[in-house]
Amino acid sequence: MENYKITWTKVDEAPMLASYALLPVVKAFTKGTGIDVETKDISLAGRILANFPDNLTEEQKIPDDLAELGKLVKKPEANVVKLPNISASIPQLQAAIKELREKGYDVPEYPEEPKTEEEIALQKRFAVALGSAVNPVLREGNSDRRPAAAVKKFAQKNPHKMMKPWPESGSKTRVAFMKEKDFYGTEKSATMEKPDNLRIEYVDENGGVTVLKENLPVLEGEIVDSAVMNVAELRKFYAEQIEEAKKDDVLLSLHLKATMMKISDPIMFGHAVSVYYKDALDKHADALKEIGANVNNGLTDVLEKLSKLPAEKKAEIEADIAKVYETRPDLAMVDSRKGITNLHVPNNVIVDASMPVVVRDGGKMWNKNDELQDTIAMVPDRSYATMYAEIIEDAKRNGQFDPSTMGSVSNVGLMAQKAEEYGSHDKTFEAAGAGVIRAVNQAGEAILEQVVEKGDIFRMCQAKDIPIKDWVKLAVKRAKASGSPAIFWLDDNRAHDREVIKKVEKYLPEHDTTGLEIKIMKPVDAMKFSVERIRKGLDTISVTGNVLRDYLTDLFPILELGTSARMLSIVPLLNGGGLFETGAGGSAPKHIQQLLAEGHLRWDSLGEYCALVPSFELAAEKTGNKKVALLAETLDKAIEKYLENGKNPSRKVNEIDNRGSSFYLTLYWAQALAAQDKDAEMKERFANVAKQLEENEAKITEELLSAQGSPQDIGGYYIPNDEMADKVMRPSATLNAIIDAM
Repeated sequence: MENYKITWTKVDEAPMLASYALLPVVKAFTKGTGIDVETKDISLAGRILANFPDNLTEEQKIPDDLAELGKLVKKPEANVVKLPNISASIPQLQAAIKELREKGYDVPEYPEEPKTEEEIALQKRFAVALGSAVNPVLREGNSDRRPAAAVKKFAQKNPHKMMKPWPESGSKTRVAFMKEKDFYGTEKSATMEKPDNLRIEYVDENGGVTVLKENLPVLEGEIVDSAVMNVAELRKFYAEQIEEAKKDDVLLSLHLKATMMKISDPIMFGHAVSVYYKDALDKHADALKEIGANVNNGLTDVLEKLSKLPAEKKAEIEADIAKVYETRPDLAMVDSRKGITNLHVPNNVIVDASMPVVVRDGGKMWNKNDELQDTIAMVPDRSYATMYAEIIEDAKRNGQFDPSTMGSVSNVGLMAQKAEEYGSHDKTFEAAGAGVIRAVNQAGEAILEQVVEKGDIFRMCQAKDIPIKDWVKLAVKRAKASGSPAIFWLDDNRAHDREVIKKVEKYLPEHDTTGLEIKIMKPVDAMKFSVERIRKGLDTISVTGNVLRDYLTDLFPILELGTSARMLSIVPLLNGGGLFETGAGGSAPKHIQQLLAEGHLRWDSLGEYCALVPSFELAAEKTGNKKVALLAETLDKAIEKYLENGKNPSRKVNEIDNRGSSFYLTLYWAQALAAQDKDAEMKERFANVAKQLEENEAKITEELLSAQGSPQDIGGYYIPNDEMADKVMRPSATLNAIIDAM
């Protein structure tokens, strides 16, 4: 009989490196149990190479693993452990291309400003590697995200020490958002009464029609939305906040998601850069245009491209940019030692990770003197900004949250089949001029219509009926299992949410909700309700759309656990399989930079350990395989011991790092398998492994620690050399011999 397959994803940066240490252990422990662990490459470099086979030699070609996984997740046998991958911004894509070209891969350069048909086609081809290219393909189910019981219990007993008090004297920090003409204010929504095929058109002021997108199939019961960000109003908003920040003597910060919202948010980021640095950029507009400087890629792109100019002109522009800071408010810093501000690179400050840190740091961000200071946090669109404003105001009133007593806010998230804004990339356009952008059906009728001005950002979103129905079912299931209130975060003042509310009210009666507390609340009210409960130590389930899912599963875990990477993230796939995401938290570029500089990887693989438990449980459920059920049960015990004994990685060099953590997880897992009495064969096998690991503990930890303290070479950043990375991540010959012998 063929073995059951678990698919482990090869990704980027820190989690990719951590896999070199952990995967050999997982493969060794599952050997002989009827489980095969296979690897699929969804890394940024892998996605680029798979997309350009015609540019590569036969030896260089790789299969399109992402496309294969896209097919697999629609099958009932799917069991995928998905680690965090890079959602690439254009600067990251360009850096990866540069590295690949240096290594002899004939990948074309990315055309930032395509001028020919060929360049336009090439830019579209690269789109599969940009932004959230992976998640919409794999997420063929809705999301169940919560802290594992052992993790939460440990966090309350051993609260993280990163929380900083909110000043009793008061805080000038606030969340600033637009009051009109944003996506929230312009949104229109409709539910399709029958299947159709839509196209998106731009109609100019003279009635000329340009088709922006054709062949957009929609199903009966599907919700379709359109919304526009008015850029004149956006720029006015930025200018007002610049004045306010200067007047209040606070930092100015911008919080967008230029990785996931890969079309709209880089444009919004670029407008912030051009408004803040207006004097310098306007003065030198012709020269900057000539060298192809693109503010959507941040100030860094402008500064780097100045090297194309004569030295005298370059120095003049640099001086004018530096002069801007004399009259503008200070910007929040990403790295004050290197002078990298909030506006340097669009993927440096990601709203779902940055806003929780503002709360955690007492309403402050870092200034140019490497000190914490109050900030105006700009989150331009009102769709989600208001809930951040509410938690900031709550902290001002009630002080900092206490991780030792606070409850949890878990999440049931609507995300299947590219639901909502994260599925809007291929339907997002910058208006070429004044006129109308509309969605038209096959009969030629306009379903949705938006008036636009030149440069406005139009986006269209979809949410299918089956995922919404499944989402409601999952919410009821979690409310029953946990006994906690389930709150649908839906705003009846927002067009899309009104359509979703109708469906929730239609599908809820299909379930037995006796004794359950299930409510629909606006995000502001839902935040207020949830925060009141967590301050009392009570748990609440947030039932949200796709973007709020992403934001809340960073916000609350960062406050509760210190990191969102420690969340249990289960995606029950619509057709019966399972996708197990290893927590949130991204691919941690700073972690890999530390490893390369000083040989220490502080990435915590707890997310991977936790994801493996339900992955094994699903395998056992599908196959009736008792050995795999035992692997899940004993791994759960090992995770508890790992937490109790504080074997998570330290942030400091020459202390335990990811490799030491994975060793202790291995030791505790082997001990748990040796201690059980359900399977004699496994007991005997692992008694020997546990004995060897116990006897060599001191030697192994010494070998792991002695590998730290000096720069490391893994043969590449985006596409490391396997042998070199393996050597760096498996430096203990003693541990390797025990694992490899299994």
